[in-house]
Parts: sequence; structure tokens; C-alpha cells
Amino acid sequence: MPTLLATVHTRSRPLKINLVETCSLLVTSMFLENDREGDFQAQRILNRAELASILVKTFDLEKRVAQPDEPIAVLDVPTSHWAYRDIQLVWQNNVMTGYRQGRFFPNQRVTRAEAFSILAQAYGVFQFPEDTVAELLSRYPDAEKIPTWARKSMATALYEGFVNIDPLTNSIDPLAPMTRGDMAYALSKYLERQETTAPIPWTIEEPAPM
Repeated sequence: MPTLLATVHTRSRPLKINLVETCSLLVTSMFLENDREGDFQAQRILNRAELASILVKTFDLEKRVAQPDEPIAVLDVPTSHWAYRDIQLVWQNNVMTGYRQGRFFPNQRVTRAEAFSILAQAYGVFQFPEDTVAELLSRYPDAEKIPTWARKSMATALYEGFVNIDPLTNSIDPLAPMTRGDMAYALSKYLERQETTAPIPWTIEEPAPM
């Protein structure tokens, strides 16, 4: 049976992926869900609550830290909120944190720089030397738009292949909103990484023979 390839358009970044297999795998794995009509909605923009939920499912964050005696007080996320448990878990794991005055802003849209950096944080940010981070980011013409706090995390995400790049301009588009299609691409690459590990992007010097 021939493989069905489809192009998922997420604003200016067409993604050439095996649409049926990728979406089916992610939905079956419960990383992402279809809507009530069974539509994946690749172009829908993610908010912080949705991102928290995806991270908990993908990285099994419930098993990473012992549950605290008292939950974290989040003023804008009541216990009745659909993502209350997931937001508690990402905060407890220091994968995502709140904003001023103990608020999480669950409905706030996330940018690609924020989402990919947070994904890398959950995955495990490589402690690249600063010159390696600079070299990795120098390959992309709009890398200067990446917020300073996100540079090392974005370097990890880019190196691991989690970021869908504009094929014509090699741009990252870090300040654009993060879509479900962007996240589907990232998670498909994350699943691939479970099978093969990326090589270290610097030379390890062997000790001289005695």
C-alpha cells in the first residue's frame, strides 16, 4: 500500500509529513487529540494550558517528582479547570512556571520560541558551550529574534530536529504562534529520537597514549 504523504500548512511553513501515520500515532499515543468531528486542526494555535497537557502526556511528568503535600497556588487556574492537574505537574517539574502574582495565564497563546524551548526543557536541555549555541543558531537568518532566555533551549530543539524550518528561507519564525501542526512535527521527531540519538556536535579529544 503506498504511503500517503501530505503537506500540512502551518502559516508560511509547509510540512511534508506522513500525515495519516503521524497524526494517528500521536492521537493513539494520547499526545494530541482530534476534535469532536475527528479533525486534527493542524493550524489551530496552542495556548499554555494545552501545551502543559501535551508535555505531561509526552514526558510522563507525573512520575518525575514526588507529589508535594500542598498544591501550588495558581490564582487563575481553579481546581475545576480542565488542565489544573497538568499545570500543577509542569510547574512542580519546573518545565513551565507562572507569571507575576502567581498566575499561569492558561489561555495565553505561545510563540514557537516559547513552545520549542519548553519542549526542550522537558526533553532535557543540552549544556552546549556558548560558542556551540552561537554556531548552531547562526545557520538561521532570523535567530536573532529568539529571546535571550530561550537561546540554549532552542539550540537543543533545533539540533534534535524538533523545529520545522521554512524550506525556502531556512527561517525559524520564532515569534510566530505555535500551532498544532508545529507540535505534531516536533512530537513526531521526538518519537524518532527514541530510536536514534543525535551525535554530539563537537569533537571529543581522546587522551594521548601513555
